[in-house]
Amino acid sequence: MSASPLPQLRLSAPPLSGRIDTAVTLSTVARLVASGVAVSKADLVAAAGLARTTVSTAVDELLARGVLRPDGTRPTAGRGRPADRLALSPRGGHVLLADVGARGAHLAVADLRQQVLAHTHVDIDVKDGPDPVLREVETGLTALRAQVPGGVPVRALVIGLPGPVDGQLGIPVRPPIMPGWHAYPVEARLRTVFACPVILENDVNLRALGEARALPADQAPLLFVKVGTGIGGGLITREGTLHHGADGAAGDIGHIRVRGAPDIACVCGNVGCIEAVASANAIAQRLDTAAVARPGDTVAVGRQGDTVAVGRPGDTVAPEAMTVADVRALIARGDPTALGLVREAAALIGEVVATLVHFYNPARVTLGGSVTAASDELLAGVRSVVYQRALPLATRNLVLTNSVLGEYAGLAGAMVLGIERVLSAEEIGALGQSRK
Repeated sequence: MSASPLPQLRLSAPPLSGRIDTAVTLSTVARLVASGVAVSKADLVAAAGLARTTVSTAVDELLARGVLRPDGTRPTAGRGRPADRLALSPRGGHVLLADVGARGAHLAVADLRQQVLAHTHVDIDVKDGPDPVLREVETGLTALRAQVPGGVPVRALVIGLPGPVDGQLGIPVRPPIMPGWHAYPVEARLRTVFACPVILENDVNLRALGEARALPADQAPLLFVKVGTGIGGGLITREGTLHHGADGAAGDIGHIRVRGAPDIACVCGNVGCIEAVASANAIAQRLDTAAVARPGDTVAVGRQGDTVAVGRPGDTVAPEAMTVADVRALIARGDPTALGLVREAAALIGEVVATLVHFYNPARVTLGGSVTAASDELLAGVRSVVYQRALPLATRNLVLTNSVLGEYAGLAGAMVLGIERVLSAEEIGALGQSRK
């Protein structure tokens, strides 16, 4: 990838206290510069609320360590001399990103300036188990590292997985669509391979964080709903941070049972879960059922418009199982059967979202995933139900829309977490050595 697919993202700064801590000050200054909020000493004084001498000392220290670098000048108001611009150094460190979905993974290498230096997409299937999937991720990231400037250390790796995870222990926790992954030491394995800190996160949480940081701060609290192979949610607080809950399970909305949903068995063992009745995978299964024709019929399989002719009367036909990619293609082509199923799914998802709007009162609800990327039908259906079912106080200023980052939202969230980790008060001391 020759250019970054992502806009400049806002980074949070650690809270300041009455006691000025050097590490916190360095972290605050570095993050403000990294997010583009402040690009000169004067900007930093205003943005950080610190004394000019404190900011000047921190900037000089970060320049000496090679974390920041001069980046030209910019005009100032009046007749004052132009202010020196600051930027993160491209050699301060790299962050490795892996946004792993059920059937594919976006892999990337980024620097601390938020520049995506290399990017690829690989086909995987999480049902194959952790070893082959992580081996593919490791191979892909290693190949990407070979494409970027050498001599720059890897400072952190962030990986998102499509299931519940314990970020503290660095393991997946009984992920319904990921057999063999429970308690697998993902974080420990990747930390050993790449010799850097590793952050394990849920994939929808990464999308939620990336989306929130690409938008103005007043768009939080934010609820992100992903409709793909499964259905998941991510919650962003008013402060722009992820809400994990007590054990990291907050936002796992795929296994909410929705009123009026059919009693279809879910992979989690329950029946009627929203994921079992309204995900892209559920739509694919219903299309498969509809494709089983009567003897002598011609069956539309749904792959590029192919048909399968049924033979002699009395023969049976088992068309090849529909995939999520097939569903997306049918929706994009305006297939009436597929669109009808999307509208039914939207009504059910809308019921869940309306409940969550009452409970969490977000400023913005964002829909993402493969179904939303193919058509606006899902968005229209969810909007209709939410604005009808939710009370006016919860919806009068609510923005309900599709993702602004699309398939790259997960990479954006991973980049935010990675850079904030590298520039945190706990880690910033490892960046460079003072030449004083």
